[in-house]
Amino acid sequence: MDSHAAAPSSPGTYLPGLRHAVHTFGTRTVDFDRKVALMAVVNRTPDSFYDGGATFALQAAVDASLKAVDDGADWVDIGGAPFSPGDPVPAAEEADRIVPVISAVRAVSDVIISADTFLPEVARQALAAGANVVNDTTGLRDPDMAAVVADAGAHLVITHSLAAPRTVYPRPTYDDVVREVADFLLRRVDDAVRLGIREDRILIDPGHDLNKNTVHSLEITRRFAEIAGLGFPTLAAVSNKDFIGETLDRPKRERVEGSLAAAVICILGGARVLRMHNVAASRAAIDLTEAVLGWREPLYLRHNMGDYNEPAAS
Repeated sequence: MDSHAAAPSSPGTYLPGLRHAVHTFGTRTVDFDRKVALMAVVNRTPDSFYDGGATFALQAAVDASLKAVDDGADWVDIGGAPFSPGDPVPAAEEADRIVPVISAVRAVSDVIISADTFLPEVARQALAAGANVVNDTTGLRDPDMAAVVADAGAHLVITHSLAAPRTVYPRPTYDDVVREVADFLLRRVDDAVRLGIREDRILIDPGHDLNKNTVHSLEITRRFAEIAGLGFPTLAAVSNKDFIGETLDRPKRERVEGSLAAAVICILGGARVLRMHNVAASRAAIDLTEAVLGWREPLYLRHNMGDYNEPAAS
């Protein structure tokens, strides 16, 4: 793969030169040159980071997925095992959690679906049930994952992390966190291509907060263009994360505004997928940002368009 693309030195919006801007996920096609995809988060775990298990029941997870679609999500990320430290979830149990949700959502929607998993066997079953993407938070730690994704012709999100999943990684240190994350991602992209995954099926994620402290995650946010400049559609998973909580001194349920600010900063730095919990608010933030960038028109024009100004709608 090529070496790092230079990020812009002047302030403003970074438009990454993508190797493959147009990606097809099932019946949906996304042109990442002019579109930011909104990925909703649905975790079928009893100890979910954000909702603490509110979508652990099967019907609750299906309902949450479909509500996210109604609220404007382009993509639903369905997970059954956290990355964070804790007891491993056996593959059979993880598959039992997410495969029925994927099947139920796919039966009624063409929304992009990803399986948030680092286990190849879980990924295989998820893709067979109708998922389009594997979201691997270990960055292809298990090379068998590549064969599963390649055989299915699916997409893969390669995420930067350092620890084995469900394990502790105390006091992570970096000489230059952005440079080291970029180097890691390029190496893993090389591995994925060598193992049979097409370049136009690869997305990358710098992994905010994954084996990183708050200063690291803020630096990644500020220099997001250096990751997006690698040439692959880049995902920003900033929603309600601890770097936002520590920066603003806010508990998880009070981080929406900070999450939206971080998300927009990442879009201006070249992010093309946002992984967010608060779907309706995130949809509005993305739509407004895309309008500013000239990628979408306002839904209507009334203000100062006639002989006198119409009052704002209530």
